[in-house]
Amino acid sequence: MNLIFKIKKIFILFLFFQFAILTVKSQNIKGNVASALLGIPNFGYEIPLGKKTSFQVDLTASFWESVQHAPQKFIMLFPEFRYYSKIVNKGFFLGTHIGVSNYTMQKYNYWSTDYYQKGFNVMYGVTTGYSFEINQKWNLELFLGGGSSQAYYKGYKISNQERYDAAKKYNKSGEWIVYRGGLMLVYKL
Repeated sequence: MNLIFKIKKIFILFLFFQFAILTVKSQNIKGNVASALLGIPNFGYEIPLGKKTSFQVDLTASFWESVQHAPQKFIMLFPEFRYYSKIVNKGFFLGTHIGVSNYTMQKYNYWSTDYYQKGFNVMYGVTTGYSFEINQKWNLELFLGGGSSQAYYKGYKISNQERYDAAKKYNKSGEWIVYRGGLMLVYKL
């Protein structure tokens, strides 16, 4: 993993925890049980803004390689505004977000090749879900989100690390895709 990628990860984690420490309202800390089973940590932090609205920030990261030794490393940050149909942390919710990611990975349509991609994404879209209250301190939150994903990347060969593409700077691609989801275990502070 190169130094710039490590510095970006540390900076994003610093901002995430700084935001958490400076907040004084009731808060929720979340961990995605579904992604944890895959070895991909996904943590969130939510602050109520009103009776039915909240602001959430979540961070997802993968530090792995595939079984074929292709990189599958990424970090994603999503700030999101949410509206709950009942009150914050209860029932159906709809959110809107803008996210960013940095990645070094072999995209799904290249899995049987010697190619991988390195770059960054800008994503914007919606999240929908349902928050189930277990007790006063714990919730389960089922969610799914997606939208437009705009990627800027360079293509490399796994075998020799040389570029395979003809682009001078970055390749660009965009698609409408589901890019987040899972089952969050929520602890209410």
